[in-house]
Amino acid sequence: MDHHAYRHALADHLAGAELPFAHEEFASRLARVRAAMVDAGLEALLLTDPADIFYLTGYHTFEVSVHTALVVSADRRVLQVPSIETGPAVVTAEVDEILGYRWEGVEEVIEPLAETLAPFRAIGLDAFGAGLRFGVIRELQARLGAGRFRDDGGDVVDRIRIVKTPAELDCLRESARITSAGLAAAESVIAPGVTDNEVAAEGARAMLAAGSEFMSLQPIVTSGRRISIIHVNHKRTVIEAGDPVFLEFGSAFQRYTAPMMRTAVAGRASREMQAVRDLCRGLFEALTAQMRPGRTFDDAARAAEAVLAPQADRLFFSGVFGYAVGAQFPPSWVEGTGYIARGQPREFAADMVFHLPLCLRLPGEWGIGLSDTVRVTPEGGEPLTDNDWQLNERPA
Repeated sequence: MDHHAYRHALADHLAGAELPFAHEEFASRLARVRAAMVDAGLEALLLTDPADIFYLTGYHTFEVSVHTALVVSADRRVLQVPSIETGPAVVTAEVDEILGYRWEGVEEVIEPLAETLAPFRAIGLDAFGAGLRFGVIRELQARLGAGRFRDDGGDVVDRIRIVKTPAELDCLRESARITSAGLAAAESVIAPGVTDNEVAAEGARAMLAAGSEFMSLQPIVTSGRRISIIHVNHKRTVIEAGDPVFLEFGSAFQRYTAPMMRTAVAGRASREMQAVRDLCRGLFEALTAQMRPGRTFDDAARAAEAVLAPQADRLFFSGVFGYAVGAQFPPSWVEGTGYIARGQPREFAADMVFHLPLCLRLPGEWGIGLSDTVRVTPEGGEPLTDNDWQLNERPA
């Protein structure tokens, strides 16, 4: 049986069996996107970012390295997937048509995709999004003319995705619950002589047992001097007495992730560690006070920078005080729809959700990281995660 016959046979039994949301949720999202397309003068969208495709159809799989595309027009959603993703397309996606191609024959994507796009004169692309292959867009432009394609398609979707619906907020709250369980389990095994791998393993076990799907990022655990190196992870390192241990976890529930950072100490926290913890808390309070409709991302970043200023030359900080989170796929839980940073003029709106990754690193020595995932409300930022903003001291 080839993948076409497989699709039809599977659909007879399991079509839509694993849709993550009700039809009404997708219909509402789609209506908002189509209205934005009209406002932007676009007749169709060609989307290749797995999270955008999920947002508008429910389609999800752990194999996101292969070419997949969604064409959205005024009256249709056409999903193109490789043969190995026929099953997920049938059971997880709400679309009008599925176009399959042989996994090993990626050149087969061009003709059916060009045929699908041919009626449209203004096609929006996410030119900076994941999954848009140069070879695919080059061939489409050669067949249809480069003038049909515009690079503002991603922004049309991002401006809608960044504001979460009640159903999305419920998923983020459930992720927050599972993430918290993982962090608590991981912290409980921290002690001198334990490795960072053992801590990560316990956290991962607890999150999976509590209901997490495959995660967009593995649990992050580092200790001692390795915390001062941004974006390294567990690597069989033995935790020493007095070491701080940095944890950043994010479970996935219906692909939604509410991350949280915590820092524990294998022994007693030094006065300097506690002072950096206090600074992280001060940054959090400055940010959440600004996270309300009418204030800009830049306003919040400047308020946090003022708190950080006395230590800005001594401690390394990434420069991004928050990033939007929602539904995502490996290799990251960062949604990419908005960043709380200097020079970002967009205003906050109610029900935007951001992770505030407040990790301060003393190069070559250690670091302290604490965070919450926060919802924007008229009164300011409201945590969805339950960080207590303390350094958990684990007596040696």
